[in-house]
Amino acid sequence: MTITFPLMSLLVFFTFLSLSTNTNQMTYAKENNNNNNNVKEACSVTRYKNLCFHTLSQFSNTAGRNPSKWARAGVSVAIGEVINVQQYLTTLKRYGNMKGRNRVALLDCIETFDYAADELHRSLVVLRKLSKSTFSTQLGDINTWISAALSDEDTCIDGFEGNNEREIKFLQHKVQNVSCITSNALALVNKLAAMGIGSIIDPQNFSD
Repeated sequence: MTITFPLMSLLVFFTFLSLSTNTNQMTYAKENNNNNNNVKEACSVTRYKNLCFHTLSQFSNTAGRNPSKWARAGVSVAIGEVINVQQYLTTLKRYGNMKGRNRVALLDCIETFDYAADELHRSLVVLRKLSKSTFSTQLGDINTWISAALSDEDTCIDGFEGNNEREIKFLQHKVQNVSCITSNALALVNKLAAMGIGSIIDPQNFSD
């Protein structure tokens, strides 16, 4: 059977299209694997590795293997989770049925999470302006602030009684989750401190 020129052209075109598609799929798979390796490597120092992988995977491409960017990503995610808890606490204050001791505990919890949010925001600001000359001092301050935020989060629910109540159990779950995320952020900051200023690949991450 003789294949006409138009048919031959179509066969060549579809063969090329198939090869191009396969190449694109292989490239995507390779990039995706590299990104997974990046976040796995970053999360290897954290206590809650699965949670770290789940919450920070979105930063794999931009953070790469830069410990400064991973530290910023960890703190940013922690801030987002703290804000989420703050919103829930505000809802409980407005519409919840907490009275007596639990009402007082709720107000205390709101206050401690305000402190935690402030401490994490301060940490992120400094992480964005790291300096060669004050790197050790900056990382020491950040460690202190995030540790304080973690303590604030952990003590939030100390004053509540009647732990079987639905609202309190749900609050405990949310606070535990944000505490784990903040713990991971602290681990990423400590990794940056241990690796030193020389580990920062992008010179735009710090100033003289």
